[in-house]
Amino acid sequence: MHAMKRLLATIALVWAGSALAQMTPVGVWQSVDDKTSEAKSQIRIAESGGVLTGRIEKLLRKEAKQDAVCDECTDDRKGKPLVGLEIIRGAKKAEGKDVWEDGKILDPENGKSYTLRLTPIDGGKKLEVRGSVLGIGRTQTWVRVQ
Repeated sequence: MHAMKRLLATIALVWAGSALAQMTPVGVWQSVDDKTSEAKSQIRIAESGGVLTGRIEKLLRKEAKQDAVCDECTDDRKGKPLVGLEIIRGAKKAEGKDVWEDGKILDPENGKSYTLRLTPIDGGKKLEVRGSVLGIGRTQTWVRVQ
């Protein structure tokens, strides 16, 4: 009986840990066009030294050219392929909150970078991605790829 209680406690801890681990932007996400609700791309967000980066892994729109490059970019990403392009840079976890901010997100369609805030929602199944300039911006909701 005692061994059974220990087993159940261990399972509960593992389950709780995996649920908590999902309240992070780290992982693979499907971006959704906020105007058309069409799936746009698949983005992998990774963490290194407490800083997040995110790269496009796949272009999902039917008409997307998989060999397209970032013609609109004006920095080191100009002319680089969209697949593999780093669109999230420098986001860090806010003190005491499940929010990552102080980074930048690139919109490869217009080449502009925006101040970034990432907020996991719905138990980590979705990610609110807010890009803004001088407080004016827009929020997209990305969906975690299982």
